Amino acid sequence: MTGKQILEIAGDFVEDYEVMVPYQALTMVGHEVTAVAPEKGEGETVKTAVHDFRGDQTYLETRGHDFAVDAAIEDVDPSEFDALVVPGGRAPEYLRTYDAVLDTVRHFFEADKPVAAICHGPQILAAADVLDGRSITAYPAVRHEVEGAGCAWVDGVVTDGNLVTGQAWPDHPEWLAAFLDVLGTTIEHGQPAPAADDD
Repeated sequence: MTGKQILEIAGDFVEDYEVMVPYQALTMVGHEVTAVAPEKGEGETVKTAVHDFRGDQTYLETRGHDFAVDAAIEDVDPSEFDALVVPGGRAPEYLRTYDAVLDTVRHFFEADKPVAAICHGPQILAAADVLDGRSITAYPAVRHEVEGAGCAWVDGVVTDGNLVTGQAWPDHPEWLAAFLDVLGTTIEHGQPAPAADDD
């Protein structure tokens, strides 16, 4: 497998698992992931938030890690990337106000490149006006907002062409597996080596 160049959009209070896990998992299987944020250069960090589901009417939010980005989104050329990851958390509500973020998202849809979005990430897609006619999912609290952008709502992880969406980080196994399928990534499962004979 030849690794893909994957862009991941981040910002302060991006959801911790939703930015960290895809970055690490996609790198682990051979892709190169570049995390970008508005107005943050290489080596600078964004603060993450952990959203936990404990039976309340909405998630509980606590402070997560500092996540290092690789470049400012204003300094990268989206045409040099094969795919896009849009995590959730609180970041999308303000990231969607940056022209560089919206223009970057539009590039991937116009070029029909793979896009994975999760949780509140589709708020950015709605602001970029790329959801009309699509079938997607998102965090249930933003369902009305994304439907207002012209998409059809689906419960659970959904793949619509090159777009893969999930509702929140508990969807990671299915969401990432579906994204790997869209990327054309194959992972060969080998058998573990037998234990050495101690005799």
